[in-house]
Amino acid sequence: MDNRQALGSWLSGPRAAAEDMGIDFGYPGRRFGMPEQGPGSMARFGRRLGAIALDWIGCEVIAYGLITRGGDMNALANWTYVLFLALTLLTVGTVGFTPGKRIVGLRVLAEDGSRLGLGRVLLRTLLLALLVPALVRDKDGRGLHDRLARAVQVRI
Repeated sequence: MDNRQALGSWLSGPRAAAEDMGIDFGYPGRRFGMPEQGPGSMARFGRRLGAIALDWIGCEVIAYGLITRGGDMNALANWTYVLFLALTLLTVGTVGFTPGKRIVGLRVLAEDGSRLGLGRVLLRTLLLALLVPALVRDKDGRGLHDRLARAVQVRI
């Protein structure tokens, strides 16, 4: 092996080195039978982050305008958090997406492509409330809250 090739694999990381050896990791969502790109494909991190940001900002505006009316900023943060969780539980449980997810073109489904049941939506929302499970991702890019609820976020 050439020294430059070894240095390149070291700089590229273990995944690139494994791919150079012929290991096929596939693409996110392959094991669920989803397409690689386009509608029905797994949602990427950037879209999911954008959806959460839109939902959070919307909840903050509602909390500021209707509940706290610009008063106590600690109450604003707490009410924003409560509204965000309620929004997530109600909208994902009924239509399969939050307003932010709808704007960026995402939907939450069960792994088999069916609608997510209320119990699994509740579990997903409670885990999302902890924040850490959403940051722990698997090879398909799903957060721990989605994995434990057996849910996937797909592009629509």
